Amino acid sequence: MKKALCIISGGMDSTLCAYLAKKEGYEIIALHFDYNQRTMLKERECFNKICEKLNIKTKYILDVSFIANIGGNSLTDLNLEIPKEKLHEKEVPNTYVPFRNGIFLSIAGAIAEKEKCESIFIGVVQEDSSGYPDCSANFIQKASEFINEGTTKTCNVTIKTPLVHLSKGQIVELALKEKVALEYTWSCYEREDKACGKCDSCLLRLKGFKEANVKDFIEYI
Repeated sequence: MKKALCIISGGMDSTLCAYLAKKEGYEIIALHFDYNQRTMLKERECFNKICEKLNIKTKYILDVSFIANIGGNSLTDLNLEIPKEKLHEKEVPNTYVPFRNGIFLSIAGAIAEKEKCESIFIGVVQEDSSGYPDCSANFIQKASEFINEGTTKTCNVTIKTPLVHLSKGQIVELALKEKVALEYTWSCYEREDKACGKCDSCLLRLKGFKEANVKDFIEYI
């Protein structure tokens, strides 16, 4: 069976990508990163539930806490405040973790080569997002080039980004259509008990459910 490495954060987008990979007939190798982010424990819990739901046998949970040591973002630095009610301001918010997807994809490339995966699925969204530079289709294309350039000739990996040009409303609609366990996903940047409802990630998620005319499955404060 063909294999796909799915980077699953525990969020809605990456979870939907894993469901789409399974629908395409891939055996899924699941990859999750712990980097001392504020909601690390909740995200890992969601990842494990999603793997169980999809009956994923092989999974990696990797400690990449050096990302927090680098700092420069409010997801790992508790001295920085997470912006609230500031979605779609012109500047990239401090929730941007410098080159995070570049780091993730470099590691994913190594695992994909080892596991003999032909595809890597990542749930980046360019059109309806906070404007992170490492979530663009152009960046993903270049990442695909450097992974294939830096691996053996027998390794030929395609990075798949099925959501990159979708709106959050379209993502929610597709997730509902594919019967994704959205109740096991988490988007909030700040809290692990109930979502704050005001950070960029919560606002984007709520926007998607509103556009899809459906009530969200998780609790908010």
